[in-house]
Amino acid sequence: MERPLDALSALKGKEVNVLLKDGTNLTGKLEAFDIHTNVVLSNATSGSKKLDQIFIRGDMVTYIN
Repeated sequence: MERPLDALSALKGKEVNVLLKDGTNLTGKLEAFDIHTNVVLSNATSGSKKLDQIFIRGDMVTYIN
């Protein structure tokens, strides 16, 4: 069985979907993460909103896939 941080490592540099606790869904390239599940996405989109880069606090993350 893979550990959670190993699973995130496998996704680094790839396009991911991040669902937040408030229901927001973001899609972007996973640039970085840490042990608290804080993540940085580049070229992120949420609906029609486009962001060059976004930092997402780990306690807001429901899932990453």
